[in-house]
Amino acid sequence: MYASLQKPGRIPGVLFILTFVFSIPTLWFYAPVLDHHSYILGAGQDTRVAIGALFDALTGIAGIATAITFYPVLKRQSQPLALGYVASRTVETATIVIGLISLMAVVKLRQDLAGGGADAASAVIAGRSLVAVYHGAFLLGPSFCAGIGNGMLLGYLLYRTGLVPRRMAMIGLIGGPLAFLAATLTLLGVYDQNSAAQNLLTIPEIVWEAALGIYLTVNGYRPSAFIGGTNGATGAPDLSSLTVATPATSV
Repeated sequence: MYASLQKPGRIPGVLFILTFVFSIPTLWFYAPVLDHHSYILGAGQDTRVAIGALFDALTGIAGIATAITFYPVLKRQSQPLALGYVASRTVETATIVIGLISLMAVVKLRQDLAGGGADAASAVIAGRSLVAVYHGAFLLGPSFCAGIGNGMLLGYLLYRTGLVPRRMAMIGLIGGPLAFLAATLTLLGVYDQNSAAQNLLTIPEIVWEAALGIYLTVNGYRPSAFIGGTNGATGAPDLSSLTVATPATSV
């Protein structure tokens, strides 16, 4: 039974790790357009920015796939919360797509305006406006939605179901609200986006997501969390009919 629970549990774990693999390098790829206000007037590093956009797109796809693979099991604890988690990942992906489109629009404008004698000041303002859209989308998506979805909702559901060690799930229950608080304070202008204070508050959420991805990839779901039937043909646990147990004691 344990071996048959590893595969369905490992899939979301691998997808979680892929979101890290794809998302971490994006800021480096985007650096030329994010850090240079006159990028739209210069020679540019369009290929580098385009690779960052590709990585962002893959991050979004992996994020939605993570929620979809979790949903069949999590809905047996709470279908509304499981749907909420899927929705949060979908909104997060939508904001990621908005951000990458805005930066690719800067690249397109730079290519169209190159050597065209366009007003330099207007071009710079247009480019900086699009970069501002990216920063706003990043704040709403990976900052707010990750805290709500991956931290609060997923952390609570995994704590209740016992699919992972409960002490580990508590990191998500702590990290999610802290990440949400960090994004809120950034939105209110208490400190700058990506400042040391914001990054410090989001560390528990990062630790939670990394630990969850590694644990599930290595171990899959905890067998003790399940009670229910097996597939008569294969003898494997039938995930479609399993009830998720919620033991009263902490693990």
